[in-house]
Amino acid sequence: MSQSNKDVRPEARIAKGFRDIEAQELSGLDDMLSTIREVYERYGFVALETPALEYTDALGKFLPDQDRPNAGVFSFQDDDEQWMSLRYDLTAPLARYVAQNYQTLPKPFRRYAFGNVYRNEKPGPGRFRQFMQFDADTIGSDSMAADAEMCMLAADTLEALGIKRGDYVIKLCNRKLLDGILEGAAIDASDLANRVVVFRAIDKLDRLGLDGVEALLGKGRRDESGDFTEGAGLHPVVISKFIGFLRAALHENAERTRIQASGGRYEWRSLLDALRGSFGHHKLADEALTELESLGVLLDAAGYFDGRTAIDLSVVRGLEYYTGPVFEAELTFPVKDGDGNTVRFGSVGGGGRYDDLVARFTGQKVPATGFAIGVSRLQAALSLVNGRKDTPPGPVVVLVLDKDNVADYQKMTQELRNAGISAEMYLGSSGMKAQMKYADKRNSPCVIIQGSDERAKGEVTIKDLVEGAKAAAAIKDNKEWKEARPAQLSVPQAQLVDEVRKIIARHRG
Repeated sequence: MSQSNKDVRPEARIAKGFRDIEAQELSGLDDMLSTIREVYERYGFVALETPALEYTDALGKFLPDQDRPNAGVFSFQDDDEQWMSLRYDLTAPLARYVAQNYQTLPKPFRRYAFGNVYRNEKPGPGRFRQFMQFDADTIGSDSMAADAEMCMLAADTLEALGIKRGDYVIKLCNRKLLDGILEGAAIDASDLANRVVVFRAIDKLDRLGLDGVEALLGKGRRDESGDFTEGAGLHPVVISKFIGFLRAALHENAERTRIQASGGRYEWRSLLDALRGSFGHHKLADEALTELESLGVLLDAAGYFDGRTAIDLSVVRGLEYYTGPVFEAELTFPVKDGDGNTVRFGSVGGGGRYDDLVARFTGQKVPATGFAIGVSRLQAALSLVNGRKDTPPGPVVVLVLDKDNVADYQKMTQELRNAGISAEMYLGSSGMKAQMKYADKRNSPCVIIQGSDERAKGEVTIKDLVEGAKAAAAIKDNKEWKEARPAQLSVPQAQLVDEVRKIIARHRG
């Protein structure tokens, strides 16, 4: 006999590639977002929020010959049978907004935005399908000063968040250098799908190394789990050109690191001169090198070529819409994870110039550049740098010892709240011992106790849970505990707010 449908219960499980975020992490996240916002606003950017859902064609993910959008985005059809997708970044929705409001916006238009983005990709360790980004973009300026400003903004933001100078680098390159190699390999610029595979393969250099990139530029690569990723299928001669370029880039990075570690000054102009010789007079390469030189001059004049920024030929960025300079913020120091393993976080943000994105809607070229911080990834790095912080303080808990006097306990709780103190009255049905355990789990700084004896005297008992825990560690037996009653005092009820404030201030300091 089959089981009835009403007896079938869903399994309590979280969707693959997603995660729950608890109070401790959310508290740190709020502080981090506030710091980033302050830096972005100091640069003159204004806030804008766009929806998490957009029409799929607005995101640039076009329907192929099958009946669903390309892989990489989460999509569904609405009641009008139009495809909609969750945003995979904050830049594509911005392009739609600018195109829709172009006539009324100040130009250049400078905006910042933060929020979750969604990638329908294979999750892995530290790689989730939902994560937060914090963007800044300048729309309507073709000046390299706008791109230089993005690199400066990235550096200033990392330092404001506590990353020391020397522990990060803002790396910059230009997408046109790789476009030049592709063009030389007779890969049609309109063959977007193949170009994207190439760019994303190269973008994995820091994670997969030269051998992994070489496999992805060719037939493909099978990872440790056994999954196979289809490659770009380039001819071996073309692959050798890319690998040669990347090998030279890695050598140059190592040389730059060596020179700067010894206190010397890395001559970025000599690198550009060498590149001009290797590329000859290729039009795209010439444009790229001219733009990189302009960026270098601006950053050098502002004092940011002191190790905070550097030209790095291995930077490509995986998204297809970049058209010129690209940047990547990388943490350069190793840290230990919870298991004692050495971890190098690498990239925690990036961006670049995307002059053709708004033109998809208007047909009119609108220059644009931007930078995005990977908030979730950077927060994970900061938690290891600063050590695992204690759980943030919870509310003061007013215990309920006499259910006939709930109104009095609630009044007391509201008195604390009205004084600006986070407080709650215990709303369960358990006794005092369980209520104390509850307050411990809530990380309460103290609890308020008022039984019939205290009420008759017009007093309350305040138990400092932080000091009590310290004192308890030195108490040997139950008899000593009862005699000491550690970190507990009785005060007139009229002094409740003042005494609780003293306890909170003591532990906050």
